[in-house]
Amino acid sequence: MTDNNRTTLRIAVAQLNPTVGDVAGNLAKAREARADAARQGADLLLLTELFISGYPPEDLVLKPAFLKACHAAIDALAADTADGGPGVVVGFPRQGVTGRHNSVAVLDGGRILVFRDKLDLPNYGEFDEKRVFVEGAMPGPVNFRGVRLGIPICEEIWNEMGVCETLAESGAEILLVPNGSPYYRGKVDVRYQVALRQVIETGLPMVFANQLGGQDELVFDGASFGLNADKSLAFQMSQFEETIALVTWKKENGIWRCDGGPMSKLPEQEEADYRACVLGFRDYVNKNGFKNVILGLSGGIDSAICAAIAVDALGEERVRCVMLPYRYTSKESLSDAAACAKALGCRYDIVPIEAPVTGFMDALSDLFEGTESGITEENLQSRARGTILMAISNKFGSMVVTTGNKSEMSVGYATLYGDMNGGFNPIKDLYKMQVYALSRWRNTTVPPGVLGPSGEVIPKNIIDKAPSAELRPNQTDQDSLPPYPILDDILECLVENEMGTEEIVARGHDEATVHRIEHLLYIAEYKRRQSAPGVKITKKNFGRDRRYPITNRFRDR
Repeated sequence: MTDNNRTTLRIAVAQLNPTVGDVAGNLAKAREARADAARQGADLLLLTELFISGYPPEDLVLKPAFLKACHAAIDALAADTADGGPGVVVGFPRQGVTGRHNSVAVLDGGRILVFRDKLDLPNYGEFDEKRVFVEGAMPGPVNFRGVRLGIPICEEIWNEMGVCETLAESGAEILLVPNGSPYYRGKVDVRYQVALRQVIETGLPMVFANQLGGQDELVFDGASFGLNADKSLAFQMSQFEETIALVTWKKENGIWRCDGGPMSKLPEQEEADYRACVLGFRDYVNKNGFKNVILGLSGGIDSAICAAIAVDALGEERVRCVMLPYRYTSKESLSDAAACAKALGCRYDIVPIEAPVTGFMDALSDLFEGTESGITEENLQSRARGTILMAISNKFGSMVVTTGNKSEMSVGYATLYGDMNGGFNPIKDLYKMQVYALSRWRNTTVPPGVLGPSGEVIPKNIIDKAPSAELRPNQTDQDSLPPYPILDDILECLVENEMGTEEIVARGHDEATVHRIEHLLYIAEYKRRQSAPGVKITKKNFGRDRRYPITNRFRDR
């Protein structure tokens, strides 16, 4: 069999977890993947978008030294292919004659066969590529060992710029797509539909290789897959797991068809959301070099699920929980917090805050004389807790986990420099009712790859009782907010769907309540700008996706 008559192509699809900026580490990971591919008998290793730099590298690509280091890594990897083993398709940022490109290099025979520069640069939601890259030219196929490969890069299969169609018309036989496609709820089905549309339009099979791992707010979930030219699923790789899969393609009657590859079952929605939180949290902590974490465990649902995610991500020995009681902290909260820490197996300390809060009150007594006690004094409790947690963090080098959910962050039901203190928030993009759903789910299921225990890790009483910040006697969240099912629906309409207030009222919501929630959403923007990053779970998270001005007088009336 000569290359020109090749009828079998073995592709090792690598959904790996690179680290942004770690060029040497990513090169080492690529080399390990190539060695693995060689052991499996692969002809070609397919890595993901901007693998050598990590994705997304953002303004790192503005540094000439960084681009130079990335190109040197590509040269080194190309030299490796002189051994006759697998060729490599790998993404990296390239300094070209006309500017910087989001590029792919095809490596074989000890050299760089060709560069492919991304034409369709996304510039919406979490993507900002037009800011740092310039468009490439319309591509043609790449001849790899007698097979004409079309290599559209991520966004080029999502839009109607004709990249895939041009590749097909130019003689491409199979589409290999390196991706950096981040997770949000339901994203897998969206990717299938996007890929299927291109397969139908071109008549070509497709291999969709997706990155894995957490990068700041984003989680890349893998779930790489392939489609045959007849639209059938060719292979399916696992979600949230770093892996390399060998997929064998055979050419029959001029058409390439998959003749062997994994068929992994993907998790349902609640498992996927939870595992995204765990993966995003784990990578943020580990990639930023934190040895352990600390969080305030209040006896409430939000801190409890954050503790569970932390233990699942890092192991019980790296998680420290601290109860910070005040005079309004109930015995129930004390017992619930202790039970949660015990169930998770992590360290649990109690640091009363009566003395520091009293000290703040005494220090401010002259300034506050003649005023009524209220929210200001209540928030001193939260800020005392935040200060103590940050002190423990400074002393022992532990990252503080902040624990506010999306419902609270939407309407500003959080205290700056208090419960908002922290380095990362694993539930920042989960609405309150989603927090409850995931807590119930985790109590009955141990997802793959976690380090936490089985069984009830969040005591049932924490889930069943009315949520409360316990900043005054007999307080519940519903004293200040609508019931969470109502609040969450209004917020999803406003945030995720950008619906007008009339449309929301037409769903059956009280008009005054809708207008109040819209107002609270807008005026809390300044708080959100100062909040810790957190895992993106919904299609529109605060920060990367939803960027509203702080100074904003618009109201939909």
